[in-house]
Amino acid sequence: MYDFAYHKPASLADAAKALKSAEDGKLMAGGMTLIPTLKQRLAHPSDVIDLGQIAELKGIKREGNAIVIGAMTRHADVAASDIVRGAIPALAHLADGIGDPQVRNRGTIGGSIANADPAADYPSAVVALGATVRTDRRTIAGDDFFKGLFETALEEGEIVTAISFPIPEKAAYVKFPNPASRYAIVGVFVAKTGGTVRVAVTGAGPSVFRVPAMEQALAKSFSPNAIKDIRVKPDDLNSDIHASAEYRAHLVTVMARRAVAAAG
Repeated sequence: MYDFAYHKPASLADAAKALKSAEDGKLMAGGMTLIPTLKQRLAHPSDVIDLGQIAELKGIKREGNAIVIGAMTRHADVAASDIVRGAIPALAHLADGIGDPQVRNRGTIGGSIANADPAADYPSAVVALGATVRTDRRTIAGDDFFKGLFETALEEGEIVTAISFPIPEKAAYVKFPNPASRYAIVGVFVAKTGGTVRVAVTGAGPSVFRVPAMEQALAKSFSPNAIKDIRVKPDDLNSDIHASAEYRAHLVTVMARRAVAAAG
């Protein structure tokens, strides 16, 4: 690692102040991405601002017809939450399938979405559930938050504080995981609320995306067979040692059908 100044603020205001005053500051949530990056000397910030002691960024609560999760809430806490399990069991299931126990007990939901890894699980939930990302400056619709490969709508110095997930009528998340990392080679989150259905795919492309054709078919008939003949084009999908773009395209339909079946 390179030398850097380490800060451990006790409040969101202090974190924002430290970040603003740093020459090249980096926020650290659970550290699941930043620490390996530092160890490999792929990043050398002047300052690291650790958000771990900021109580206002942690916790899970229900606000009306939505579940609000603080940005520094760990994956393990989301998975074990009675509030989440009771309102959006698909979200608890998603959190329980992230990485391994060590990752789930250190990684945070805010850190995950801010990093916008193309194979991360949470982006699919944010988009499929029509969530709202709250920051220290504004609110951002889930559909507008993810911009591309490791790219979000966050501006310089902006800090994610919480994510608000509307409670759906029914929902499910199914993924085809990498057997080693448990990252999603392809993951599909399906959510239905009234006559509206949203289908969000992660792992397949450079960033999470929706499948309008599936959404329209499922709005008419919420059953796996309604989308059995719908395919996404492989042209812009990821292709690597784990799966070709063509195989990922095939998996999108398979995982989507399984998600619909699981949602019931």
